[in-house]
Amino acid sequence: MNNGAEKQRRIIFHVDMNSFYASVEMAYDPSLKGKPLAIAGNPEERKGIVVTSSYEARAKGVKTTMNVWQAKKLCPDLLVMRPNFSRYRAASKALFKIFSEYTTLVQPVSIDEGFMDVTEIAKDVHAVDLAQEIQQRILRELDLPSSIGIAPNKFLAKMASDMKKPLGLTVLRKRELPTKLWPMPVGEMYGIGEKTATKLNKAGIYTIGDLAKKDVYHLKQFLGINGERLQNRANGVDNRPIDPNAIYDFKSIGNSKTLPFDTTDDEEIYTLLKELANKVEQRMKRKKTVGKSVQLTIRYHDRRTITRSKKLRYYVHRAKDILTEIYDLLQKHWNMEPIRLLGITVADLEEGQQIAKQLDLFTYQKEAEKEKLYEAIDHLTSKYGKNPFIHVEDMDSVNAQQPTTSFQKDFLDDYKNDRN
Repeated sequence: MNNGAEKQRRIIFHVDMNSFYASVEMAYDPSLKGKPLAIAGNPEERKGIVVTSSYEARAKGVKTTMNVWQAKKLCPDLLVMRPNFSRYRAASKALFKIFSEYTTLVQPVSIDEGFMDVTEIAKDVHAVDLAQEIQQRILRELDLPSSIGIAPNKFLAKMASDMKKPLGLTVLRKRELPTKLWPMPVGEMYGIGEKTATKLNKAGIYTIGDLAKKDVYHLKQFLGINGERLQNRANGVDNRPIDPNAIYDFKSIGNSKTLPFDTTDDEEIYTLLKELANKVEQRMKRKKTVGKSVQLTIRYHDRRTITRSKKLRYYVHRAKDILTEIYDLLQKHWNMEPIRLLGITVADLEEGQQIAKQLDLFTYQKEAEKEKLYEAIDHLTSKYGKNPFIHVEDMDSVNAQQPTTSFQKDFLDDYKNDRN
């Protein structure tokens, strides 16, 4: 069966936009081209964080997540703009429209990157020529630069697209792994974060090649099942399909915000939490979901960050219910040191309509008191051996490591709605 799969070798593109937010601004205002530009939250305040920057700014040392004042110190002539999300959303929709004209097998990853399975199309046109055509169309029609990775699977295509920027086009074949992929530091491998990289380094694994050749039993000892998965990736093994419906899978909704100044003031803290809870409620309404766990994120003045979560016995979606649980977590886990950032996340999501149907199935009144509902659930659980009201599938841990902003999640939701 493996031989048959090899004969039908897939051709996967990973298209990654170059400095997307900054590039969109340059396309909108060509006078910005060639200048060091950064997109940041609140440029006038200390909490202004660089979201992305042009390659001219990066050449001066400006990096994502850097404070604006630090960026300006490195690059005094840096231009700083607030993000224009409606502009980025429009550009992204136009981008994915181009993809869809080539194949229905398109999987958005975030607002500025996605996978394409072009196996069938590549029977009539060389994959490199096709990639060049797509890249040039994006540049010509949207005035936006992109990098494209071409490979037999998603992992290798993603790694390939990162190898040359901007306007890169890289082919990564399995036979080229020893020369192109394996010499790279293991921390640069997609799916490996800083903590995992540190663990691997302590085990004597410094390059992707070291990981590929390491005894899998040893890897499982300190990384669990993820050790085998990562080793497979390092050896170019990734059988995941391009799934256009992957955008339907989301497990949490959250928002966070940095305070203008580090504070221990209760009123400021509670005001911000209320603001965040309202935003989470709005997004949950938009997605028509309810959740069964809440999480509080606290970043202190010294950048130490903690997250504390709580499983609930009932579903929440209203800000007031979310706040009740978040306040409880704050009281239990805040050490009274100055706070820099706060975040609220609601997880273990289910479609609200589905939950209502499940409740109706068992003839419970919609406005039943919560304790009565708990008793009913406990009774059914003891009778049938599991909670009949909820089933949440676990997400792939590698995918879960991907960083996404709230705006990116909202974009994916819009993309999903456009397809329906």
